[in-house]
Amino acid sequence: MYESDITQFIRSLKQQKPHLEAEQRKGRALLWDKTPIDLDERRRQNESRVPQQPYVYQTKG
Repeated sequence: MYESDITQFIRSLKQQKPHLEAEQRKGRALLWDKTPIDLDERRRQNESRVPQQPYVYQTKG
């Protein structure tokens, strides 16, 4: 059965570093897998937000 060079490389890499896949999953969880947004909490946060005036550093006078 034919096996490409890339597949052979990945197999040998996984044999040399068996912890590699676990580290990849850990990195993905850190950067991409987020907890779902609580829509009620998000709505309350948006409603309680105080609008900011433009030019906040400009003084009246």
